[in-house]
Amino acid sequence: MSPIVGIDLGTTNSLCAVFEDGKPRLIKNAHGNVLTPSVVGVLPDGQVLVGQAAKELRVTQPQRCGSRFKRYMGTSEKLSLGDQQFTAPQLSSLVLKSLKHDAEADLGVTVEEAVITVPAYFNDHQRRATKLAGELAGFRVRRIINEPTAAALTYGFHDRQAEKHLLVVDLGGGTFDVTLMEIFEGTLEIVATSGESMLGGEDFTDRLVSNILQGEGLHLESCEMRQPLRVARLRDVCELAKQRLAHQDLVEVPVPDEQGMITDQAKRVPVSREQFAMLMTPLLERLLGPVYKALRDGERAPETVAEIICVGGATRLNCMHDFIAAKLGAQPLMTFNPDEVVALGAAVQAALLSQDRAVDDMVMTDVCPHTLGVEVAKLFGSQRNSGYFEPIIHRNTTIPVSRESVFCTIEPNQYTVKLKVYQGESRKVKDNLALGELSVDGLPPGPPGTEFVVRFTYDTNGILEVEAFVPATGKKYSTVLTQPQSSLSEDEVAEAVKRMQAVKFYPRDELENQRLLRYCERLVGEVSPMHREQLESAIDVWEAAMSSGDREFFLRAREGLLIVLSQLGYEFESDSGAE
Repeated sequence: MSPIVGIDLGTTNSLCAVFEDGKPRLIKNAHGNVLTPSVVGVLPDGQVLVGQAAKELRVTQPQRCGSRFKRYMGTSEKLSLGDQQFTAPQLSSLVLKSLKHDAEADLGVTVEEAVITVPAYFNDHQRRATKLAGELAGFRVRRIINEPTAAALTYGFHDRQAEKHLLVVDLGGGTFDVTLMEIFEGTLEIVATSGESMLGGEDFTDRLVSNILQGEGLHLESCEMRQPLRVARLRDVCELAKQRLAHQDLVEVPVPDEQGMITDQAKRVPVSREQFAMLMTPLLERLLGPVYKALRDGERAPETVAEIICVGGATRLNCMHDFIAAKLGAQPLMTFNPDEVVALGAAVQAALLSQDRAVDDMVMTDVCPHTLGVEVAKLFGSQRNSGYFEPIIHRNTTIPVSRESVFCTIEPNQYTVKLKVYQGESRKVKDNLALGELSVDGLPPGPPGTEFVVRFTYDTNGILEVEAFVPATGKKYSTVLTQPQSSLSEDEVAEAVKRMQAVKFYPRDELENQRLLRYCERLVGEVSPMHREQLESAIDVWEAAMSSGDREFFLRAREGLLIVLSQLGYEFESDSGAE
Protein backbone atom coordinates (compact mmCIF):
# COMPACT_ATOMS: atom_id res chain seq x y z
CA MET A 1 0.00 0.00 0.00
CA SER A 2 1.40 3.38 -1.02
CA PRO A 3 2.03 5.63 2.00
CA ILE A 4 0.29 8.96 2.54
CA VAL A 5 2.91 11.69 2.89
CA GLY A 6 2.57 14.81 5.00
CA ILE A 7 3.60 18.10 3.38
CA ASP A 8 4.25 21.52 4.86
CA LEU A 9 3.79 23.84 1.87
CA GLY A 10 5.47 26.96 3.21
CA THR A 11 5.94 30.51 2.02
CA THR A 12 9.74 30.30 2.32
CA ASN A 13 10.48 26.58 2.58
CA SER A 14 8.52 23.37 2.10
CA LEU A 15 9.03 19.93 3.64
CA CYS A 16 7.78 16.39 3.19
CA ALA A 17 7.47 13.65 5.84
CA VAL A 18 6.24 10.08 6.12
CA PHE A 19 5.03 7.99 9.05
CA GLU A 20 6.87 4.68 9.28
CA ASP A 21 8.07 2.30 11.98
CA GLY A 22 5.74 3.92 14.46
CA LYS A 23 6.93 7.52 14.11
CA PRO A 24 7.11 10.44 11.62
CA ARG A 25 10.27 10.94 9.56
CA LEU A 26 11.36 13.83 7.33
CA ILE A 27 12.29 13.08 3.72
CA LYS A 28 15.44 14.63 2.29
CA ASN A 29 15.54 16.21 -1.15
CA ALA A 30 18.08 15.58 -3.90
CA HIS A 31 20.54 17.94 -2.17
CA GLY A 32 20.36 15.98 1.08
CA ASN A 33 18.34 18.68 2.87
CA VAL A 34 14.89 18.42 4.43
CA LEU A 35 14.09 22.06 3.56
CA THR A 36 13.21 22.80 -0.06
CA PRO A 37 13.01 26.55 -0.77
CA SER A 38 9.57 27.50 -2.12
CA VAL A 39 11.08 29.23 -5.12
CA VAL A 40 10.50 28.55 -8.82
CA GLY A 41 12.67 29.81 -11.67
CA VAL A 42 12.38 29.61 -15.46
CA LEU A 43 15.53 29.72 -17.63
CA PRO A 44 15.55 31.36 -21.09
CA ASP A 45 15.28 27.94 -22.74
CA GLY A 46 12.12 27.19 -20.74
CA GLN A 47 13.73 24.85 -18.22
CA VAL A 48 12.06 25.06 -14.80
CA LEU A 49 14.13 25.18 -11.64
CA VAL A 50 12.65 24.46 -8.20
CA GLY A 51 14.11 24.81 -4.75
CA GLN A 52 17.73 25.68 -4.00
CA ALA A 53 18.71 26.14 -7.66
CA ALA A 54 15.87 28.62 -8.17
CA LYS A 55 16.79 30.42 -4.96
CA GLU A 56 20.34 30.94 -6.25
CA LEU A 57 18.98 32.15 -9.60
CA ARG A 58 16.76 34.67 -7.80
CA VAL A 59 19.83 36.62 -6.64
CA THR A 60 21.18 37.18 -10.15
CA GLN A 61 17.98 36.98 -12.25
CA PRO A 62 15.10 37.92 -9.96
CA GLN A 63 12.83 38.66 -12.93
CA ARG A 64 12.93 34.95 -13.83
CA CYS A 65 12.01 33.69 -10.36
CA GLY A 66 8.90 33.51 -8.26
CA SER A 67 8.72 33.28 -4.47
CA ARG A 68 6.25 34.17 -1.71
CA PHE A 69 3.47 33.02 -4.05
CA LYS A 70 1.70 31.31 -1.16
CA ARG A 71 0.41 34.76 -0.23
CA TYR A 72 -1.47 34.91 -3.54
CA MET A 73 -3.26 31.60 -3.10
CA GLY A 74 -6.98 32.00 -3.69
CA THR A 75 -6.57 35.17 -5.78
CA SER A 76 -6.43 35.81 -9.53
CA GLU A 77 -2.95 37.34 -9.20
CA LYS A 78 -0.41 36.13 -11.77
CA LEU A 79 3.37 36.25 -11.41
CA SER A 80 5.64 36.85 -14.39
CA LEU A 81 8.71 34.65 -14.66
CA GLY A 82 10.59 35.83 -17.70
CA ASP A 83 8.08 35.91 -20.54
CA GLN A 84 5.72 33.41 -18.87
CA GLN A 85 2.93 33.96 -16.37
CA PHE A 86 1.90 31.61 -13.59
CA THR A 87 -0.82 31.53 -10.94
CA ALA A 88 0.02 30.78 -7.32
CA PRO A 89 -1.46 27.24 -7.50
CA GLN A 90 0.62 26.50 -10.60
CA LEU A 91 3.85 27.61 -8.93
CA SER A 92 2.93 25.76 -5.74
CA SER A 93 2.25 22.62 -7.75
CA LEU A 94 5.81 22.71 -9.11
CA VAL A 95 7.15 22.78 -5.54
CA LEU A 96 4.81 19.93 -4.59
CA LYS A 97 5.82 17.93 -7.65
CA SER A 98 9.47 18.29 -6.59
CA LEU A 99 8.60 17.01 -3.09
CA LYS A 100 6.65 14.14 -4.63
CA HIS A 101 9.68 13.14 -6.72
CA ASP A 102 11.94 13.27 -3.65
CA ALA A 103 9.49 11.13 -1.65
CA GLU A 104 9.27 8.52 -4.40
CA ALA A 105 13.07 8.38 -4.69
CA ASP A 106 13.36 7.94 -0.91
CA LEU A 107 10.58 5.38 -0.46
CA GLY A 108 11.05 3.47 -3.70
CA VAL A 109 7.32 3.47 -4.48
CA THR A 110 4.85 5.69 -6.27
CA VAL A 111 3.38 8.27 -3.89
CA GLU A 112 -0.19 9.17 -4.78
CA GLU A 113 -1.75 10.64 -1.63
CA ALA A 114 -0.85 13.54 0.62
CA VAL A 115 -1.93 15.58 3.62
CA ILE A 116 -1.07 19.24 2.98
CA THR A 117 -0.97 21.95 5.64
CA VAL A 118 -2.21 25.51 5.36
CA PRO A 119 -2.28 28.50 7.73
CA ALA A 120 -5.20 28.15 10.14
CA TYR A 121 -6.69 31.40 8.94
CA PHE A 122 -6.73 30.52 5.23
CA ASN A 123 -10.23 31.06 3.84
CA ASP A 124 -12.17 28.75 1.56
CA HIS A 125 -10.67 30.12 -1.68
CA GLN A 126 -7.12 29.77 -0.35
CA ARG A 127 -7.78 26.19 0.74
CA ARG A 128 -9.29 25.35 -2.63
CA ALA A 129 -6.21 26.79 -4.33
CA THR A 130 -3.96 24.62 -2.14
CA LYS A 131 -5.96 21.52 -2.99
CA LEU A 132 -5.76 22.42 -6.69
CA ALA A 133 -1.98 22.78 -6.42
CA GLY A 134 -1.79 19.30 -4.91
CA GLU A 135 -3.90 17.82 -7.69
CA LEU A 136 -1.81 19.56 -10.38
CA ALA A 137 1.25 17.93 -8.79
CA GLY A 138 -0.33 14.50 -9.13
CA PHE A 139 -1.55 13.98 -5.56
CA ARG A 140 -4.89 12.89 -4.27
CA VAL A 141 -5.18 15.35 -1.41
CA ARG A 142 -6.60 13.34 1.47
CA ARG A 143 -6.81 16.23 3.88
CA ILE A 144 -5.98 19.93 4.15
CA ILE A 145 -5.14 20.64 7.81
CA ASN A 146 -4.13 23.73 9.71
CA GLU A 147 -0.42 24.25 10.37
CA PRO A 148 -0.76 24.84 14.15
CA THR A 149 -2.94 21.72 14.37
CA ALA A 150 -0.21 19.72 12.63
CA ALA A 151 2.39 21.14 15.02
CA ALA A 152 0.19 20.18 17.98
CA LEU A 153 -0.07 16.64 16.61
CA THR A 154 3.72 16.37 16.79
CA TYR A 155 3.78 17.53 20.41
CA GLY A 156 0.74 15.41 21.28
CA PHE A 157 2.24 12.31 19.67
CA HIS A 158 5.32 12.55 21.88
CA ASP A 159 3.46 13.62 25.06
CA ARG A 160 0.11 11.83 24.98
CA GLN A 161 -0.57 11.60 28.71
CA ALA A 162 -0.16 15.32 29.38
CA GLU A 163 -3.10 17.40 30.59
CA LYS A 164 -2.59 21.08 29.83
CA HIS A 165 -3.56 24.09 27.75
CA LEU A 166 -1.17 25.02 24.95
CA LEU A 167 -0.87 28.11 22.80
CA VAL A 168 0.76 27.38 19.44
CA VAL A 169 2.35 30.50 17.95
CA ASP A 170 3.14 29.86 14.29
CA LEU A 171 5.18 32.57 12.58
CA GLY A 172 6.28 31.28 9.21
CA GLY A 173 7.84 33.05 6.28
CA GLY A 174 4.63 34.70 5.15
CA THR A 175 1.81 33.90 7.56
CA PHE A 176 1.04 34.09 11.27
CA ASP A 177 -1.32 31.76 13.15
CA VAL A 178 -2.28 31.27 16.77
CA THR A 179 -4.08 28.18 18.03
CA LEU A 180 -5.29 27.54 21.57
CA MET A 181 -5.66 23.86 22.41
CA GLU A 182 -6.08 21.41 25.23
CA ILE A 183 -4.33 18.04 25.60
CA PHE A 184 -5.83 15.36 27.87
CA GLU A 185 -5.70 11.54 27.84
CA GLY A 186 -4.38 11.31 24.29
CA THR A 187 -6.96 13.78 22.98
CA LEU A 188 -5.95 17.01 21.26
CA GLU A 189 -8.85 19.43 21.35
CA ILE A 190 -8.55 22.62 19.32
CA VAL A 191 -10.28 25.35 21.33
CA ALA A 192 -9.78 28.45 19.19
CA THR A 193 -7.69 29.66 16.30
CA SER A 194 -6.85 33.03 14.77
CA GLY A 195 -4.23 34.56 12.52
CA GLU A 196 -3.12 36.91 9.79
CA SER A 197 -2.25 35.67 6.31
CA MET A 198 -0.04 38.67 5.42
CA LEU A 199 2.45 38.67 8.29
CA GLY A 200 5.58 36.53 8.46
CA GLY A 201 9.34 36.34 8.71
CA GLU A 202 9.82 37.81 5.25
CA ASP A 203 8.12 41.00 6.43
CA PHE A 204 10.81 41.28 9.13
CA THR A 205 13.49 40.87 6.45
CA ASP A 206 11.83 43.45 4.22
CA ARG A 207 11.65 45.95 7.07
CA LEU A 208 15.41 45.66 7.56
CA VAL A 209 15.93 45.97 3.79
CA SER A 210 13.73 49.06 3.69
CA ASN A 211 15.55 50.65 6.64
CA ILE A 212 18.98 50.19 5.03
CA LEU A 213 17.76 51.56 1.70
CA GLN A 214 16.31 54.60 3.48
CA GLY A 215 19.80 55.21 4.87
CA GLU A 216 20.93 55.43 1.24
CA GLY A 217 18.12 57.82 0.39
CA LEU A 218 16.15 55.12 -1.46
CA HIS A 219 12.62 53.71 -1.18
CA LEU A 220 12.14 49.94 -1.28
CA GLU A 221 9.27 49.74 -3.80
CA SER A 222 10.75 52.17 -6.33
CA CYS A 223 14.23 50.71 -5.89
CA GLU A 224 12.85 47.21 -6.52
CA MET A 225 11.56 48.40 -9.90
CA ARG A 226 14.64 50.38 -10.94
CA GLN A 227 17.43 48.37 -9.30
CA PRO A 228 16.05 44.82 -8.89
CA LEU A 229 19.51 43.22 -8.62
CA ARG A 230 20.48 45.49 -5.74
CA VAL A 231 17.27 44.69 -3.83
CA ALA A 232 17.52 40.95 -4.53
CA ARG A 233 21.08 40.81 -3.18
CA LEU A 234 20.29 43.08 -0.22
CA ARG A 235 17.30 40.96 0.69
CA ASP A 236 19.57 37.91 0.65
CA VAL A 237 22.17 39.46 2.98
CA CYS A 238 19.49 40.91 5.28
CA GLU A 239 17.93 37.47 5.65
CA LEU A 240 21.34 36.12 6.65
CA ALA A 241 21.87 39.02 9.07
CA LYS A 242 18.44 38.39 10.64
CA GLN A 243 19.37 34.76 11.24
CA ARG A 244 22.77 35.66 12.72
CA LEU A 245 21.19 38.07 15.19
CA ALA A 246 19.66 35.04 16.88
CA HIS A 247 23.21 34.16 18.03
CA GLN A 248 25.14 37.44 17.79
CA ASP A 249 24.68 40.83 19.43
CA LEU A 250 25.93 42.75 16.38
CA VAL A 251 26.07 42.11 12.63
CA GLU A 252 27.22 44.17 9.67
CA VAL A 253 25.10 44.34 6.52
CA PRO A 254 27.04 45.06 3.32
CA VAL A 255 25.18 47.34 0.90
CA PRO A 256 25.26 46.05 -2.73
CA ASP A 257 25.77 48.41 -5.66
CA GLU A 258 23.18 48.99 -8.38
CA GLN A 259 24.24 45.78 -10.15
CA GLY A 260 23.80 43.73 -6.99
CA MET A 261 27.54 43.34 -6.44
CA ILE A 262 29.21 43.52 -3.02
CA THR A 263 32.72 44.87 -3.45
CA ASP A 264 35.52 45.35 -0.95
CA GLN A 265 34.61 49.03 -0.85
CA ALA A 266 30.92 48.35 -0.11
CA LYS A 267 29.40 50.27 2.76
CA ARG A 268 28.68 48.09 5.80
CA VAL A 269 25.80 49.03 8.06
CA PRO A 270 26.08 47.81 11.69
CA VAL A 271 22.86 46.44 13.16
CA SER A 272 22.68 45.49 16.83
CA ARG A 273 20.15 43.07 18.29
CA GLU A 274 18.61 45.96 20.24
CA GLN A 275 18.32 48.16 17.12
CA PHE A 276 16.74 45.28 15.21
CA ALA A 277 14.16 44.72 17.98
CA MET A 278 13.20 48.41 17.99
CA LEU A 279 12.90 48.43 14.21
CA MET A 280 10.60 45.40 14.31
CA THR A 281 8.29 46.75 17.04
CA PRO A 282 5.40 47.64 14.63
CA LEU A 283 5.43 44.08 13.27
CA LEU A 284 5.67 42.57 16.74
CA GLU A 285 2.67 44.62 17.86
CA ARG A 286 0.64 43.04 15.05
CA LEU A 287 1.18 39.61 16.66
CA LEU A 288 -0.95 40.57 19.64
CA GLY A 289 -4.27 40.93 17.79
CA PRO A 290 -4.57 37.26 16.76
CA VAL A 291 -3.13 36.07 20.10
CA TYR A 292 -5.71 37.92 22.20
CA LYS A 293 -8.49 37.06 19.75
CA ALA A 294 -7.78 33.32 20.15
CA LEU A 295 -7.71 33.68 23.95
CA ARG A 296 -10.98 35.63 23.95
CA ASP A 297 -12.72 33.14 21.67
CA GLY A 298 -11.46 30.29 23.83
CA GLU A 299 -12.49 32.13 27.02
CA ARG A 300 -9.05 31.62 28.52
CA ALA A 301 -6.84 34.02 30.42
CA PRO A 302 -3.13 34.13 29.46
CA GLU A 303 -2.11 32.74 32.86
CA THR A 304 -4.11 29.53 32.23
CA VAL A 305 -1.84 28.60 29.30
CA ALA A 306 0.75 26.08 30.49
CA GLU A 307 3.04 26.26 27.46
CA ILE A 308 3.60 28.51 24.46
CA ILE A 309 4.88 26.43 21.54
CA CYS A 310 6.88 28.10 18.77
CA VAL A 311 6.36 26.97 15.19
CA GLY A 312 7.92 28.39 12.03
CA GLY A 313 11.47 29.55 11.37
CA ALA A 314 10.69 33.19 12.18
CA THR A 315 9.99 32.26 15.81
CA ARG A 316 13.76 31.96 16.28
CA LEU A 317 13.93 35.77 16.40
CA ASN A 318 15.02 36.86 19.87
CA CYS A 319 12.86 39.95 19.71
CA MET A 320 9.82 37.80 18.99
CA HIS A 321 10.57 35.52 21.95
CA ASP A 322 11.12 38.47 24.30
CA PHE A 323 7.97 40.22 23.09
CA ILE A 324 5.69 37.17 23.53
CA ALA A 325 7.22 36.37 26.94
CA ALA A 326 6.69 39.94 28.14
CA LYS A 327 3.07 40.13 26.95
CA LEU A 328 1.93 36.64 28.01
CA GLY A 329 4.16 36.06 31.03
CA ALA A 330 5.62 32.74 29.82
CA GLN A 331 8.76 31.80 27.93
CA PRO A 332 8.00 30.26 24.50
CA LEU A 333 9.24 26.69 23.96
CA MET A 334 11.07 25.07 21.06
CA THR A 335 11.16 21.40 22.02
CA PHE A 336 11.09 20.47 18.33
CA ASN A 337 12.72 22.21 15.39
CA PRO A 338 10.22 24.97 14.47
CA ASP A 339 11.01 24.52 10.76
CA GLU A 340 10.14 20.83 10.85
CA VAL A 341 7.36 20.37 13.39
CA VAL A 342 4.48 21.07 10.96
CA ALA A 343 5.60 18.52 8.36
CA LEU A 344 6.08 15.90 11.09
CA GLY A 345 2.55 16.60 12.35
CA ALA A 346 1.16 16.28 8.83
CA ALA A 347 2.70 12.80 8.73
CA VAL A 348 1.00 11.96 12.05
CA GLN A 349 -2.31 13.11 10.51
CA ALA A 350 -1.58 10.82 7.56
CA ALA A 351 -1.09 7.96 10.04
CA LEU A 352 -4.46 8.76 11.63
CA LEU A 353 -6.10 8.61 8.18
CA SER A 354 -4.34 5.32 7.48
CA GLN A 355 -5.47 4.00 10.89
CA ASP A 356 -1.90 3.16 11.82
CA ARG A 357 -1.77 1.14 15.04
CA ALA A 358 0.89 3.47 16.46
CA VAL A 359 -1.69 6.26 16.76
CA ASP A 360 -4.80 4.27 17.61
CA ASP A 361 -4.93 5.86 21.07
CA MET A 362 -4.86 9.43 19.69
CA VAL A 363 -7.96 11.54 19.10
CA MET A 364 -8.00 15.01 17.60
CA THR A 365 -10.83 17.51 17.44
CA ASP A 366 -10.74 20.64 15.31
CA VAL A 367 -12.75 23.83 14.96
CA CYS A 368 -14.41 25.77 12.19
CA PRO A 369 -11.89 28.61 11.62
CA HIS A 370 -14.37 31.05 10.08
CA THR A 371 -18.00 31.93 10.78
CA LEU A 372 -20.60 30.43 8.40
CA GLY A 373 -23.91 32.14 7.75
CA VAL A 374 -26.41 33.56 5.26
CA GLU A 375 -27.33 36.92 3.78
CA VAL A 376 -30.30 38.71 5.37
CA ALA A 377 -32.10 42.02 5.00
CA LYS A 378 -32.51 44.47 7.89
CA LEU A 379 -35.18 47.08 8.47
CA PHE A 380 -34.02 50.60 9.35
CA GLY A 381 -37.09 52.74 9.98
CA SER A 382 -39.24 52.19 6.90
CA GLN A 383 -36.31 51.22 4.67
CA ARG A 384 -35.20 47.65 4.16
CA ASN A 385 -31.55 47.05 3.25
CA SER A 386 -30.13 43.72 2.13
CA GLY A 387 -26.53 42.52 2.20
CA TYR A 388 -26.14 41.80 5.92
CA PHE A 389 -24.47 38.67 7.30
CA GLU A 390 -26.27 36.49 9.83
CA PRO A 391 -24.04 33.83 11.45
CA ILE A 392 -25.33 30.29 11.98
CA ILE A 393 -22.11 28.49 12.94
CA HIS A 394 -19.67 30.80 14.70
CA ARG A 395 -15.91 30.64 14.28
CA ASN A 396 -14.03 28.28 16.62
CA THR A 397 -17.03 26.00 17.07
CA THR A 398 -15.86 22.42 17.57
CA ILE A 399 -16.61 20.24 14.54
CA PRO A 400 -18.51 18.20 13.50
CA VAL A 401 -21.43 20.45 14.42
CA SER A 402 -25.02 21.14 13.46
CA ARG A 403 -26.81 24.43 14.16
CA GLU A 404 -30.11 26.01 13.12
CA SER A 405 -31.66 29.49 13.00
CA VAL A 406 -35.20 30.67 12.28
CA PHE A 407 -35.77 33.24 9.54
CA CYS A 408 -38.90 34.72 7.95
CA THR A 409 -40.08 36.16 4.65
CA ILE A 410 -39.99 39.90 4.04
CA GLU A 411 -42.62 40.30 1.27
CA PRO A 412 -46.37 39.53 1.17
CA ASN A 413 -47.11 36.17 -0.49
CA GLN A 414 -43.40 35.54 -0.96
CA TYR A 415 -43.15 32.22 -2.80
CA THR A 416 -39.36 31.77 -2.99
CA VAL A 417 -36.34 32.50 -0.84
CA LYS A 418 -32.81 32.24 -2.18
CA LEU A 419 -30.41 31.45 0.66
CA LYS A 420 -26.93 32.79 -0.08
CA VAL A 421 -24.25 31.14 2.06
CA TYR A 422 -21.12 33.05 3.15
CA GLN A 423 -17.98 32.55 5.20
CA GLY A 424 -16.31 35.35 7.16
CA GLU A 425 -16.46 37.70 10.11
CA SER A 426 -17.69 40.95 8.57
CA ARG A 427 -21.09 42.50 9.23
CA LYS A 428 -21.84 42.78 5.50
CA VAL A 429 -21.65 39.93 3.00
CA LYS A 430 -19.71 41.98 0.46
CA ASP A 431 -16.70 41.68 2.76
CA ASN A 432 -17.15 37.93 3.26
CA LEU A 433 -16.65 34.92 1.01
CA ALA A 434 -19.56 33.50 -1.04
CA LEU A 435 -19.74 29.69 -0.76
CA GLY A 436 -22.98 28.81 -2.55
CA GLU A 437 -26.76 29.10 -2.40
CA LEU A 438 -29.97 27.14 -1.87
CA SER A 439 -33.41 27.97 -3.31
CA VAL A 440 -36.45 27.42 -1.08
CA ASP A 441 -39.64 27.26 -3.18
CA GLY A 442 -43.29 26.66 -2.44
CA LEU A 443 -43.64 28.92 0.59
CA PRO A 444 -47.32 29.29 1.56
CA PRO A 445 -49.02 32.58 0.66
CA GLY A 446 -49.49 35.04 3.47
CA PRO A 447 -48.22 38.26 5.02
CA PRO A 448 -44.51 38.94 5.62
CA GLY A 449 -43.11 36.91 8.48
CA THR A 450 -43.69 33.34 7.28
CA GLU A 451 -41.10 31.33 9.20
CA PHE A 452 -38.60 28.81 7.84
CA VAL A 453 -35.69 27.12 9.56
CA VAL A 454 -32.13 27.05 8.16
CA ARG A 455 -29.77 24.34 9.37
CA PHE A 456 -26.02 24.08 8.80
CA THR A 457 -24.13 20.84 9.44
CA TYR A 458 -20.35 21.01 9.06
CA ASP A 459 -17.84 18.16 9.43
CA THR A 460 -14.08 17.54 9.57
CA ASN A 461 -13.96 16.83 5.83
CA GLY A 462 -14.96 20.43 5.14
CA ILE A 463 -18.43 19.41 3.97
CA LEU A 464 -21.20 21.90 4.73
CA GLU A 465 -24.75 20.61 4.39
CA VAL A 466 -27.30 23.42 4.14
CA GLU A 467 -30.93 22.55 4.85
CA ALA A 468 -34.11 24.58 4.93
CA PHE A 469 -37.35 23.44 6.59
CA VAL A 470 -40.73 25.14 6.19
CA PRO A 471 -42.88 24.26 9.26
CA ALA A 472 -46.11 25.41 7.61
CA THR A 473 -45.77 22.90 4.75
CA GLY A 474 -43.34 20.34 6.18
CA LYS A 475 -41.16 20.68 3.06
CA LYS A 476 -37.39 20.29 3.28
CA TYR A 477 -34.69 21.52 0.93
CA SER A 478 -30.97 20.81 1.07
CA THR A 479 -27.66 21.17 -0.73
CA VAL A 480 -24.11 20.08 0.00
CA LEU A 481 -21.22 22.53 -0.34
CA THR A 482 -17.99 20.56 -0.58
CA GLN A 483 -15.00 22.49 0.70
CA PRO A 484 -11.40 21.44 0.07
CA GLN A 485 -10.40 19.85 3.37
CA SER A 486 -10.37 16.53 1.55
CA SER A 487 -10.53 15.14 -1.95
CA LEU A 488 -13.74 13.07 -1.95
CA SER A 489 -15.62 11.26 -4.69
CA GLU A 490 -19.41 11.64 -5.01
CA ASP A 491 -19.90 8.33 -3.18
CA GLU A 492 -17.58 9.44 -0.38
CA VAL A 493 -19.42 12.75 -0.05
CA ALA A 494 -22.73 10.86 0.13
CA GLU A 495 -21.30 8.58 2.82
CA ALA A 496 -19.98 11.59 4.77
CA VAL A 497 -23.40 13.26 4.61
CA LYS A 498 -24.96 10.03 5.87
CA ARG A 499 -22.58 10.00 8.85
CA MET A 500 -23.43 13.63 9.55
CA GLN A 501 -27.00 12.60 10.40
CA ALA A 502 -25.68 11.39 13.75
CA VAL A 503 -24.49 14.93 14.51
CA LYS A 504 -27.93 16.44 13.99
CA PHE A 505 -30.20 16.85 16.99
CA TYR A 506 -33.32 18.87 16.31
CA PRO A 507 -36.05 17.94 18.84
CA ARG A 508 -38.27 20.71 17.43
CA ASP A 509 -39.13 18.28 14.61
CA GLU A 510 -40.58 15.70 17.01
CA LEU A 511 -44.36 15.73 17.35
CA GLU A 512 -44.29 15.26 21.11
CA ASN A 513 -42.10 18.34 21.58
CA GLN A 514 -44.38 20.35 19.29
CA ARG A 515 -47.34 19.20 21.38
CA LEU A 516 -45.58 20.20 24.62
CA LEU A 517 -44.81 23.63 23.19
CA ARG A 518 -48.43 24.24 22.17
CA TYR A 519 -49.57 23.00 25.59
CA CYS A 520 -47.26 25.39 27.42
CA GLU A 521 -48.18 28.33 25.20
CA ARG A 522 -51.87 27.70 25.98
CA LEU A 523 -51.10 27.63 29.72
CA VAL A 524 -49.40 31.03 29.55
CA GLY A 525 -52.82 32.60 29.18
CA GLU A 526 -54.30 30.51 31.98
CA VAL A 527 -51.78 30.78 34.83
CA SER A 528 -51.86 33.50 37.42
CA PRO A 529 -50.14 36.73 36.29
CA MET A 530 -47.65 36.32 39.13
CA HIS A 531 -46.58 32.94 37.70
CA ARG A 532 -46.62 33.90 34.03
CA GLU A 533 -43.04 35.22 33.97
CA GLN A 534 -41.74 32.01 35.58
CA LEU A 535 -43.47 29.83 32.98
CA GLU A 536 -42.47 32.02 30.02
CA SER A 537 -38.86 32.00 31.17
CA ALA A 538 -38.82 28.18 31.29
CA ILE A 539 -40.43 28.00 27.82
CA ASP A 540 -37.84 30.45 26.41
CA VAL A 541 -34.95 28.37 27.76
CA TRP A 542 -36.48 25.19 26.34
CA GLU A 543 -37.06 26.76 22.91
CA ALA A 544 -33.45 27.96 22.84
CA ALA A 545 -32.34 24.44 23.78
CA MET A 546 -34.37 22.95 20.93
CA SER A 547 -32.41 25.08 18.45
CA SER A 548 -29.00 24.64 20.07
CA GLY A 549 -28.22 21.17 18.77
CA ASP A 550 -26.98 20.33 22.28
CA ARG A 551 -28.66 17.16 23.55
CA GLU A 552 -27.69 17.64 27.22
CA PHE A 553 -28.84 21.28 27.21
CA PHE A 554 -32.18 20.20 25.71
CA LEU A 555 -32.75 17.44 28.26
CA ARG A 556 -31.95 19.78 31.17
CA ALA A 557 -34.21 22.51 29.77
CA ARG A 558 -37.07 20.07 29.16
CA GLU A 559 -36.76 18.68 32.66
CA GLY A 560 -36.72 22.23 34.04
CA LEU A 561 -39.89 23.08 32.09
CA LEU A 562 -41.70 19.98 33.35
CA ILE A 563 -40.70 20.82 36.94
CA VAL A 564 -42.12 24.35 36.55
CA LEU A 565 -45.36 22.88 35.15
CA SER A 566 -45.57 20.51 38.11
CA GLN A 567 -44.98 23.34 40.59
CA LEU A 568 -47.85 25.25 38.99
CA GLY A 569 -50.12 22.22 39.31
CA TYR A 570 -50.05 21.01 35.69
CA GLU A 571 -48.98 17.64 34.29
CA PHE A 572 -48.06 16.97 30.65
CA GLU A 573 -48.86 13.51 29.37
CA SER A 574 -46.36 12.27 26.80
CA ASP A 575 -47.13 9.66 24.17
CA SER A 576 -45.41 7.11 26.41
CA GLY A 577 -47.39 8.03 29.51
CA ALA A 578 -47.63 10.75 32.12
CA GLU A 579 -44.63 13.03 32.69
